[in-house]
Amino acid sequence: MRRPGMVVGGVLLVVTGAVWTLQGLGYLPGSVMSGVTFWAVIGPVVAVVGLVLIARGWSRRRARPPDDAHPSA
Repeated sequence: MRRPGMVVGGVLLVVTGAVWTLQGLGYLPGSVMSGVTFWAVIGPVVAVVGLVLIARGWSRRRARPPDDAHPSA
């Protein structure tokens, strides 16, 4: 894991998106957001952004070699 901040942020976005989705669909009552279609649409979008952050933070991409690594002849 190269970027733990991105992974933590992604996890928070996934959890937030899941809560918003459940509230928007009416499964988590007791909030102004409960039963509002807007949150049922925005929740999955936020969760997908979180998954992208997790994937990018978790990946181990090779660093590019410096430009001067291969001097021209």
